[in-house]
Amino acid sequence: MPGRRRRRSPGETDWPEREKSKKAKTSSSKRGMSINSAFNNKVCTSWFREYTTKDEKCLGPEGMEKFCEDIGVEPENVVMLALAWKLQAQNMGFFTHEEWMKGMIDLQCDCIPKLQNKLEYLKSLLNDSVTFKSIFRFAFDFAKEENQRSLDTETAKAMLTLLLGGQWPLHSSFSQFLDQHTRYKVMNKDQWCSVLEFSRSILPDLSNYDEDGAWPVMLDEFVEWLKEEQGQSHNKTS
Repeated sequence: MPGRRRRRSPGETDWPEREKSKKAKTSSSKRGMSINSAFNNKVCTSWFREYTTKDEKCLGPEGMEKFCEDIGVEPENVVMLALAWKLQAQNMGFFTHEEWMKGMIDLQCDCIPKLQNKLEYLKSLLNDSVTFKSIFRFAFDFAKEENQRSLDTETAKAMLTLLLGGQWPLHSSFSQFLDQHTRYKVMNKDQWCSVLEFSRSILPDLSNYDEDGAWPVMLDEFVEWLKEEQGQSHNKTS
């Protein structure tokens, strides 16, 4: 899950030594907790506090990096997107305490071992077509800048790679299309959701594409462009 870095605030590294020691002990104790122990709200909050300073109310990019390292998942792994969906996080690279608690209670995870034990479950959510559609739609709002209605194309391409790169045969062609058609600087939500529907319903050879269908102009132009590319490729080999 891509994160936005921030600079360390003044005094953030100047905690009293006893606070550092307490934090280390808390982290060590939770790492050893049994995955079969009952969920504990206080323990879950203490776990959240491992990734924030004493004055922060939100787990930010630096804390996210440490969190990902602790659970053994790369920030760019699609599992992190599934987790963010489970937490219903509003901003990429950030988890509020409220989001954390709501999601972790749902997952019944209050420590690292318990969440690690849920990673396969989170990954399996992506294999269910209905849940995947929900995560795909969530990704648009999650990745766009706050107060913006559209997603910039570079971020959209990165998120499409994360979500569809391994399962949509035309993904690389669509990415190339966006690279060449620079007038598409942003993608709105209708276009975003239509890409998923297109990837699920249109065959790689475009044989079932209906030119009179209610597709966004962007996808109509993509089909036209791809047919030209395929025709040129065919001419070169014949």
